[in-house]
Amino acid sequence: MTIIQETDKVTAMQEQKLQELLQYVSQHSPFYKELFAKHNITVSDIKTLADLTKIPTTEKDDLQKRNNDFLCVPADKVVEYTSTSGTLGGPVTIALTENDLIRLAHNEYNSFLCADGSKDDIYQLMLTLDRQFMAGIAYYMGIRKIGAGIIRLGPGVPSLQWETIQRLKPTAIVAVPSFILKLISFAKENNIDINKTSVKKAICIGENIRNTDFSLNMLGKKITESWDIHLYSTYASTEMQTAFTECSEGKGGHYQPELVIVELLDEHDKQVGPNTPGEVTITTLGVEGMPLLRYKTGDICMYDDQPCACGRTTLRLSPLMGRKKQMIKFKGTTLYPPALFDLLNEREEILDFVVEVYSNEIGLDQVSLYLVPAEDSEECDHRIRAYLQARLRVSPHIKYVTPEEIQKIQFNEVSRKAIKFIDKRSPEVGKSA
Repeated sequence: MTIIQETDKVTAMQEQKLQELLQYVSQHSPFYKELFAKHNITVSDIKTLADLTKIPTTEKDDLQKRNNDFLCVPADKVVEYTSTSGTLGGPVTIALTENDLIRLAHNEYNSFLCADGSKDDIYQLMLTLDRQFMAGIAYYMGIRKIGAGIIRLGPGVPSLQWETIQRLKPTAIVAVPSFILKLISFAKENNIDINKTSVKKAICIGENIRNTDFSLNMLGKKITESWDIHLYSTYASTEMQTAFTECSEGKGGHYQPELVIVELLDEHDKQVGPNTPGEVTITTLGVEGMPLLRYKTGDICMYDDQPCACGRTTLRLSPLMGRKKQMIKFKGTTLYPPALFDLLNEREEILDFVVEVYSNEIGLDQVSLYLVPAEDSEECDHRIRAYLQARLRVSPHIKYVTPEEIQKIQFNEVSRKAIKFIDKRSPEVGKSA
């Protein structure tokens, strides 16, 4: 296997940082000390990126079951406790030191610069900065490092978002794409001319706005058809403490090789080639509190290693194709939630939705859709059912709900973002995304 590489200079830099990481975790990480001993690994024998294959991968289950064994510093060195959202099981705590926060700020500084940010911008943050949400503090610190203005408004409440946009005139927003659609809907209902506002770009988080060929998907098209703003997609995870962010070309999230080594692995833990789906597997570089080595994120993406038109030569990741553990096998059809979301976003008859998957009495996957219909009529119902039958070739169970009911499903007491997918197939009932 060959680890994805760019230039000799980048490779040399990564290999130096890798050797430093291996020495560090072999001394300070209870988990990796045990792993190295179990597999008779001598860290000094691992000198190149290709040598990484000598080390077994780390799974999300390892982090969930042995969370504290990944901590490499005493408690008095921890300055921030963040956690994952629990999409694929129970949430995992990621502890950060002061140096980790500095690294996190550098990561988002690079990301916002990649997305054409400057000190002249004002960003309206339409996301939570509490509830141990790493992304919120990362965006905040990255924007501060650029020197741009920040409006910390939090998620939801379209009326307040628009009042603030009109009053403080931000040039950019950071938001979940489906919420941007709600902003557009509110603006239309209240005669706000969105194309005459100050907002010119949106950093899109948490949901895909593109297909795997980098064209806009239906969600991205719906936004840009109504609002003449530039969309920048992002991909990140709490565990990797690093983001892949699009440039203005919109051809995938750019790799930051000084912060992370990335592999895309097949079912046999072998590196896949360009434009081939693989599981994003990362080795963090420069992380002090909870570094990770060959950590399998569960996320399925592809990569493009051709130079970008923007001039950057590092690889670019495709939009998230799905999460390995969220794959649905429904009546002979294999689906990932993002593909199902795209289908549901495509129809004007469907205003909002939540997808629920569960096991029937013989252990097979079943799918229920909670839908907010555009109108309460037999004709609307027929169009929705005919469309889903034609596109999926199977008919999921449909339950129509009100906007108020879908709001209660999407935003429970602990959710940090709108829940669109509920997985009830395992004992951990209510896993969501």
